[in-house]
Amino acid sequence: MQPEEVSNLKPSIAVRVRRWLVLLAVLGAIAAAAGFLVQRAGRQAEEKYRTENVGRGDIVASVTATGTLSAVTTVLVGSQVSGIISRLHADFNSPVKQGQLLAEIDPTPFQAAVEQHKADLLQKEVQMRNAEINLHRQQRLLADNLAPQADFDAAKAAYDEAVAEVRQSQAALDQAETNLRYTKIVSPIDGVVVARQFDVGQTVAASFQAPTLFTIAQDLTKMQVQADVDQSDIGRVRVGQHTKFTVDAYPDKEFRGRISQIRLNATISQNVITYPVIIQVDNPEGKLRPQMAANVAIEVARVHNVLRVPSAALRFRPPEEAATAQTGSGSASAPGQSAALRSRPPVAARTGASNGNVSVPGHSAAGRGERGTQNVYLLVGAEELKPVSIRTGISDGMYTEVLEGEIKEGDRITTGLATTKADSSSRFPGGRMF
Repeated sequence: MQPEEVSNLKPSIAVRVRRWLVLLAVLGAIAAAAGFLVQRAGRQAEEKYRTENVGRGDIVASVTATGTLSAVTTVLVGSQVSGIISRLHADFNSPVKQGQLLAEIDPTPFQAAVEQHKADLLQKEVQMRNAEINLHRQQRLLADNLAPQADFDAAKAAYDEAVAEVRQSQAALDQAETNLRYTKIVSPIDGVVVARQFDVGQTVAASFQAPTLFTIAQDLTKMQVQADVDQSDIGRVRVGQHTKFTVDAYPDKEFRGRISQIRLNATISQNVITYPVIIQVDNPEGKLRPQMAANVAIEVARVHNVLRVPSAALRFRPPEEAATAQTGSGSASAPGQSAALRSRPPVAARTGASNGNVSVPGHSAAGRGERGTQNVYLLVGAEELKPVSIRTGISDGMYTEVLEGEIKEGDRITTGLATTKADSSSRFPGGRMF
């Protein structure tokens, strides 16, 4: 081959190489675009709904409240007299019996008062006997016409006055002896000392009211909870209803009780009106103590083996409806919605609307045991949602009773949108969040 022919072939090969490179680049771009579209379609296909089968079971509706534990009977033991505490015979947590000596007040001034009133009584009795002798003498003289009637009347008045003074002195002595007995503080009931307010050497002043020395709980094996129930719930609370509650000291243990009284004296605090409900509680193990805070659940309704749906299904809305409500157009119907969906009342979307979980009017009413009509969505096939109207009964927060509706046991009801791993990683960049 001649050198001229070789030089002519070189440009032709270079052109072909460039063409192949361009073709490969175009094919690579097409493949990348196709892969992106396939991946996107796969992600859309992976977007599934969370569902649960409609079933049967028991539902217990409850009213929640907070309360405080106390002994059924608590007695404040005080002092009737003033003085200095000389001795203490009981302390905190001391078991006591009725009539048992708890404390003593210095009896010295009271003993002196008793002796003084005894002496005064003796003096008055002597005066009364002298007046009686004089009265008898004047009576004999009057009978013999040896003394005027006026002398007899004066002797009679003096005698009556002496008798009155004796009675007055006797009453003063009785009072002094009573005060002396009051220096010994005794327990009026069987129980346990839960509080003591004074120490030896302190002065008790009982001028206007009896100061409290001890607080005695009669029987801590029987206690009560005073729960403050909101006015919106008090209408469903009845005497005899069962309750359960927990205390912070034993968070994993559930205690039970029964309502014994619903009091009428309401309490108003920051415009919130509550009524005290008394719950009787057995405390055989002695775990419960006075003044413990209790979180109470009062059972107001119970149904057995009823058709029920997850309460989350009542809050679910399809993504398009949630998005419409989130943009402020919740009252408008989205294109293509069914008549049942369009008839559903507008609802304000919650923060979790992107997951299909939003609040629905009437859910609170259903939880309160009231009747309400709501829409739920059955999953038909892979992705088709069918709105169904149901009438709800009571709810325990997790499940709600179905009273009426075109829904049966075994139907797949939608409770939300499934969250994929890709969604989770995009929501929480940088790893898992707690």
